[in-house]
Amino acid sequence: MNINTPVFSKNDSIKFFRTLNKRVNEYFKENNLKKTGNWKLHLKTIIMFTLFLAPYFLILTLNMSVWVQLLLTIVMGVGMAGVGMNVMHDGNHGSYSSKSWLNQFMGGSIYVLAGNVYNWQVQHNVLHHTYTNIHGHDEDLDAGRIIRFTHSATWRRFHKFQHYYSIFLYGLLTFNWAITTDIKQMRRYIKKGLSYGKFQSPVKQWTVLVITKLIYVIIWLAIPMILGITWWKVLIGFFVMHYTAGLILSVVFQLAHVVEETDNPIPGENGEIENTWAIHQLYTTANFAPKNKIVNWFTGGLNHQIEHHIFPNISHVHYGAIAKIVKQTAKEHNLPYHEFKTMRSAIAAHFRHLKELGMKPALN
Repeated sequence: MNINTPVFSKNDSIKFFRTLNKRVNEYFKENNLKKTGNWKLHLKTIIMFTLFLAPYFLILTLNMSVWVQLLLTIVMGVGMAGVGMNVMHDGNHGSYSSKSWLNQFMGGSIYVLAGNVYNWQVQHNVLHHTYTNIHGHDEDLDAGRIIRFTHSATWRRFHKFQHYYSIFLYGLLTFNWAITTDIKQMRRYIKKGLSYGKFQSPVKQWTVLVITKLIYVIIWLAIPMILGITWWKVLIGFFVMHYTAGLILSVVFQLAHVVEETDNPIPGENGEIENTWAIHQLYTTANFAPKNKIVNWFTGGLNHQIEHHIFPNISHVHYGAIAKIVKQTAKEHNLPYHEFKTMRSAIAAHFRHLKELGMKPALN
């Protein structure tokens, strides 16, 4: 193991996770529930795919004004984010269904969202969920030079304006997936030998990437042009769809980890982390708008990030129920449970934190 690889403490003297895991298991057993998705998730899947794909077919088949087409591409972006947060996310965590083939199928929906299963599982399941909020290991904190998400990142003069310009860059998330991110990630992850589960043949991974990208271009760019939609309308619609989805996804991601309350632990000389992995999640993660039914439904429970990080293999449809157990157990063990009552307060905390991170660091 690389000496710089973070290693979590094995000393759980307060037995937090053992107690919590037992209580959560008892909840599912007593209520005769599976930890995977149910009819609520299945219905939501239909709704999200309808929001995502129905406008596409309407644009292809009906004669409508450019402004109506533009509005429909925004709806597609909302649906695209919805599919990502509710369907693809659970599928690639193995929590959508008890059937592995169905998890793989739903996880594969990322291909029509412009992403790649291998890259996403390494970045999200392996790096983000294991090394949450640890600079240099959690790639969700890496925005290149343009945005500074942690005190450990290099400060540059323009960062003092990042709380103003960052929101405009957030919308480029999935657009970058479509054109550059997947290629860079796959090259990096294969070189490092990273994988989620069994390491697959690099040739196979590159083949899947090339084929799925070609199919993606055909579906979203070539077919509309072939059917007579002016090329510039197609490109604008494509960008608007991605920008809408990227903005939604980026904001939801940042509210859970890049806020004033969450920590960015720095590993010791040998990579040691002070807390156990489960307790680490409490210090580095925050919930937001837990009582807001609309936010909870649309974000796929990602407003319950604490529950998701400690129990990533439990479907998001159960987070509202187990949140009570997690919160109570954390309180009993004198551990933090970061929670913003509203989405507005979480957004304010995020941009305050960006402003603070953008200030020139004091000289030691």
